[in-house]
Amino acid sequence: MKHFLHAMSFVPEDKLHWAPTPTSKCAFQIAAHTAVTNGNFAKMMRERKLPSGDEIPAFVERTRASEDALKTREDIAALFRKNTDDVLAALDTLTPDEFELVLDTGVGFSMPMKQLMNLPAAHVNWHIGQIDYLQTCWDDQEVHF
Repeated sequence: MKHFLHAMSFVPEDKLHWAPTPTSKCAFQIAAHTAVTNGNFAKMMRERKLPSGDEIPAFVERTRASEDALKTREDIAALFRKNTDDVLAALDTLTPDEFELVLDTGVGFSMPMKQLMNLPAAHVNWHIGQIDYLQTCWDDQEVHF
């Protein structure tokens, strides 16, 4: 969580909505997606269930709408902190036997609970990399640890 928020702190206000091409995502969109998705992961762990079949289009649309509802950097940071806390709380509810569960969507995709448990951190790290790449596009060549 700290690494993600730290990386975002180096995105200047005038670059927050900048994208390298008209169809690319900007740092703001990447950060909004990251904040919202942590909440999705927490819910899946709490419910021991992935979105399935007919639920998937509505799930994707709700995620997109939640991302679009975030209007400021502060909104994103607050939701990211809350949803990361929710991920940690959801992890605390899992028993060792539940680590072995395999969650299924019913449409040919399944995920072991152990993979879902690791996904929030991996997902955040992927998006830190995207933000880092955008920083190099506007010629910020510093390493931000």
